[in-house]
Formats: sequence, C-alpha cells, structure tokens
Amino acid sequence: MKTPLLIEQHFHGAYGVDFNKAGVNEIIELASKLREIGIGGFFPTLVTDSIENTKRQIGIIKEASKLCRGILGIHLEGIFINPKKKGIHNPEHFLPLTVENYQKIEDDFIKIVTLAPELDGGLIEYLHSKGVKIQAGHCIGGFNSTIDGATHTFNAMSPVTHRGASTALSALIEDSVFAEIIADGIHVSDEALKLFFKAKPIDKVILVSDALPITYSDIKETTFADSKIFYDGNRATSADGTIAGSTKLLPEIIKILAKKGLFKPEYIENIYNYHNLDFVGEIEWDSEFNIIQIK
Repeated sequence: MKTPLLIEQHFHGAYGVDFNKAGVNEIIELASKLREIGIGGFFPTLVTDSIENTKRQIGIIKEASKLCRGILGIHLEGIFINPKKKGIHNPEHFLPLTVENYQKIEDDFIKIVTLAPELDGGLIEYLHSKGVKIQAGHCIGGFNSTIDGATHTFNAMSPVTHRGASTALSALIEDSVFAEIIADGIHVSDEALKLFFKAKPIDKVILVSDALPITYSDIKETTFADSKIFYDGNRATSADGTIAGSTKLLPEIIKILAKKGLFKPEYIENIYNYHNLDFVGEIEWDSEFNIIQIK
C-alpha cells in the first residue's frame, strides 16, 4: 500500500529537541530525522510560555523554515486556554482571548491556534480574518462550525455528557469540524477510539502524536511547560500524575491503530486537505504497516 508522507500538526518535539527551547540547527536536524521515518512535514507546536519566550521561538522556527520546506507553520497551543482544563500548561502565562493580547505574539507563520471558545473576547473573529485555523482545546464549552478543529479530542476538554453541551460532544457531532485524536494507547481508551471513529466522517479525522521532546531519546526526566516531567518507559507525566503528552510518533501510532482494526489510509490525506497542502512524497507500507520505502 502507498500513501502520502505523514504530516504532524500537533507535535512539541522529539529526539531531545524541544520547540520551546530549540535553535535553528536543532530544528532542521530534527526535520531530517523525521523525514527518515516517513514524516514529511510538521507544524512545530508551542506549549504555553511567556510572551518573550514565545516570540523568540516563533522567530527561530520561522528562520528554520526558510532552510527546511518540511516546517509548515506554527501551532500555538496555550496562552488562550481555560485554566479549568490546563493540563500540563502553566496558567501563570494565560491571557484573556482578545485581539490586543494575540497581537503581542502575532506572526504570519502561526497557522493554528488552540483556544477556549467559551472565553472568547473577539479573538476568534480576528483569527478567521487572518486565515488562521482555530481549534477548540483545553476548554469546557461546546462549539459550532465557526471553529475549524478540535485539539486532541477527549483530552483536556469537557467530556461527553447526556445533558447540555460539551467540547467532546461538539468535536464528535459537528461534521464539518476536523478533529485531532491521539491514538497512542495511552491518551484515549479503545472504547473511546471506537466511538470517535464511528462518529467522525472519515475525511475529518486528524491523527496526531502530541509528542514530547523526550520521544525517541534517552531522557527519563526533563522540564516541559515549567513542570518536571517523568518518563517510566510507557507514559510521561508530571509529579502529580498528569499526562504531559505522547512518547510515540505517527508511524508507530498508525501501526497501533492498524492492529486494532481502526486505521484507514484516508486519514493520512486529511491533513493535506485541512491545510490545502501539496503532497510532499510517498510511503510504501507492508501488510502490517511497517514502512518499506520512503520517496
């Protein structure tokens, strides 16, 4: 079977590289390693940080993109999210969802913003006018089709409920909305995965890793989002047990899904359609979803 190269739109780093800290050369070297395992493009994802550090890293990632076509834009996850669903993010850096606050870090290389729609103070309309993808995440409210996507569905959002609206319900029932899912075997149960894939139209599923910088490295303890993170060989958590992100990348996640009978090749193409991207290469897979060849 052949598919386009993988595109990762929610990804904090790997091989020891942290997008909130990395320099230009580190990011370019990471892109080369990712290409070797079938990931042809990615959106470096910035976790909540200070305005100063966020602006610095936006500049560094943008500079790296001039030398590496696989860097497709920045995913800003944080700053504009709900403290009630903060996950691993540091609430000291959160800001109200206003145009004025966004303009403190605004850059045309920001392509995706994860935010809490229920806290909107005019930012959503502004981002729409700039052509930025808006994703509901780390939030508690329901949303409608004015939102483009849902960030890591089920995680850090109000759950499915049979009374009233919730973020997870909106992610499942809004057919026009693209929805991320972390299918690493840690973040979402098999039962919830089955519900997700039954509810979402095939062309609106976005597979993501939400991988941490410790992914595919020898690091067992690190600082991420201002918190100490511990990796036990299976999952990465903060000291209080909060899951900090994944330690697997998309090729491994696809293999996990395939073994469960939940993978469809169309899922790989969806990210291209979501961002109107041209195909950047091709992967040939065997029947067990091991990668045979990358072109």
